[in-house]
Amino acid sequence: MSLDTTEKQTLINAHQTHGTDTGSVEVQVAMLSERINKLSGHLQNNSHDFSSRQGLLKMIGRRKRLLNYVRDKSEKRYTDLLSKLGIRG
Repeated sequence: MSLDTTEKQTLINAHQTHGTDTGSVEVQVAMLSERINKLSGHLQNNSHDFSSRQGLLKMIGRRKRLLNYVRDKSEKRYTDLLSKLGIRG
């Protein structure tokens, strides 16, 4: 499940750290979280879609690695990002 351009732009605007920021860790995690949420909903209706399940697990692993990077850099940024996205971390 991919994101369309307007959804991407709203996520970027909500999570960017400065005016031209499009690829910071916060933005990447927000986009991955949105894609994970969409794909989770898809898999609840299509339980035998194993290739999508594999993609979901890869996205979760990537988000986890990015969150570990943020936590190593700054604990405050990490907790702010988790609370803003509403994920457990």
